[in-house]
Amino acid sequence: MTNQTSPAGIDVHTGKAAPLNQANVDTDQIIPKQFLTAVTRSGYGKHLFHDWRYLDQHEQVLNPEFSLNKPEHQGASILLVRENFGCGSSREHAPWSLDDYGFKVLIATSFADIFYGNCINNQLLPVQLASEQMDQLFAVVEQDANSQITVNLSEQKVTVGELSFSFDIAEQHKTNLIKGLDAIGQTLELYPKNTVF
Repeated sequence: MTNQTSPAGIDVHTGKAAPLNQANVDTDQIIPKQFLTAVTRSGYGKHLFHDWRYLDQHEQVLNPEFSLNKPEHQGASILLVRENFGCGSSREHAPWSLDDYGFKVLIATSFADIFYGNCINNQLLPVQLASEQMDQLFAVVEQDANSQITVNLSEQKVTVGELSFSFDIAEQHKTNLIKGLDAIGQTLELYPKNTVF
C-alpha cells in the first residue's frame, strides 16, 4: 500500500482491494448504532460490518465466509462495493469506521449523497465507476487478490494491470481531498496566512 499525499490529504493511492459485492449497504450495516458511543474518530474499525464480520455479539468469533475476514483480503486499503453504498442515516461514524479499519479508497457504482459528502470531509476517497467497470475490478480481485490497484486523484484514473478507467469528481472535492481539508479547513483557507484567532 502506497500513498502520495499532502500531510493529511490523498492524491495517488496504490493497494490491494477487498470485494464487498453487495448493493444498498446502509450505514447501520457499516457501523451499527450500538457502537456509536465514543467521542473521538478512532476505535470504530473493529466494529466495521459487525453483523457480517462476527458470529457473536462480543466480536470474538469471526465469520470465515465474510470477504473481509478471508486471509487473502487482509491488509486491503481499497473497498469495492456496488450501488447506493452508504444509504440510510447520515452518521459520520460510517466513514470513520472505514478509515479506522484501514480503507483509504472506496470504489462503487454509486454512493448515497450524505455519505459521499462525509467521506470527502474525512479524507476518504469515494470513486464512482460504471457497473461494467466494477464487474471487471471484481473479476480482477477474484482472480488475484494481491492485484495492486492504483487510484490517481489528480488524473482521475483507476488502473490495475491493463485496465484503466476514468472517473468524475467535482473540482472542489478533488482539491479538498488532495489538500486534506475538511469544512473547517476550507473556511480557514479564506483567511490570510498570518491571521491569529
